[in-house]
Amino acid sequence: MGKSEVIDILNELVVVNNDRIEGYETASEISGEIELKNMFAEFAQTSHKCKRELMEVVLSLGGSMATGTKTTGKFFRAWIEVKSALIEKDRKTVLESCGYGEEKALETYREAIREEAQHLTTEQQTIIGAQYASIKSDYERLKSMNRTLEIA
Repeated sequence: MGKSEVIDILNELVVVNNDRIEGYETASEISGEIELKNMFAEFAQTSHKCKRELMEVVLSLGGSMATGTKTTGKFFRAWIEVKSALIEKDRKTVLESCGYGEEKALETYREAIREEAQHLTTEQQTIIGAQYASIKSDYERLKSMNRTLEIA
């Protein structure tokens, strides 16, 4: 596998982070709840950090960083559900929809870690692994919040 294939793998993760940034920045703007607004802003910052790190690696390989989001498919539907739920002030649906989006992001990272690891340098694997852990931490926070709602 050459540099261009590695750049493609990394750019797929950039797109995932673009999706998270767009989704969480929108959710933060729409949400009327300070707790959710702050949490969503933090999650967007997680992806801004991930994106910067990926950009550095892509550029060091001589590639161009991917722009845009996955405007079709599962990510997009999840964020549409988040927007609708926020407008309706349905906190449980918001958290469930965000959780679904996080599951898709984590799935993409797991695929890069498991299926593409042999093509990545140790440094690249370390970066992707740390980013996976950060996004998983955000996901666990969402799940915890959702469990709190179920108990209440």
